[in-house]
Amino acid sequence: MEQARALIEKKSNIEEQIEVQISILKANDSTMQTPLVDTDGFPRADIDVYAVRSARVRIIELRNDLNTITNEIAKALETIYDPANVPKDLGLDSSSADLRPFAKVNTVAPGSPAAEAGLQRDDLVLKFGSLDHRACSSSLQPLTEVVSANENVSPLVSNRHMNVSELNIVAR
Repeated sequence: MEQARALIEKKSNIEEQIEVQISILKANDSTMQTPLVDTDGFPRADIDVYAVRSARVRIIELRNDLNTITNEIAKALETIYDPANVPKDLGLDSSSADLRPFAKVNTVAPGSPAAEAGLQRDDLVLKFGSLDHRACSSSLQPLTEVVSANENVSPLVSNRHMNVSELNIVAR
């Protein structure tokens, strides 16, 4: 977790540096594509060509660094939120022992069916109606299809701090 935070801090610093370099371009009324020579092929006299050129090079370097850091952050977050890191024994009976989380609740809108059922932020969804981790391995699209197809009660099995509970969500 600390590694991810450190990487996010680095990302913020890189973004600030990019803004500084962009301000150099703006001060010279220039962009990354603005020509540095006039129609006759001579360096433009109305801008600081050296500063613009240096800023452009630095922006390209920083953008590359930003892409690298973003990928590192993604990998760090994947290890933090990897469902494989969730303990296998969640206190379920033997018929439900194969349940693994396939989604994590980020927010719950007040007054929503999920809030009324007792779902909370950071709950892990183990099963929703007939869907489990096998049905939602690459996308949560099947989840929206189940909600839109059923305007009645859909049972949801969640895991909150190693406590498994079954909730009934009434879709509207």
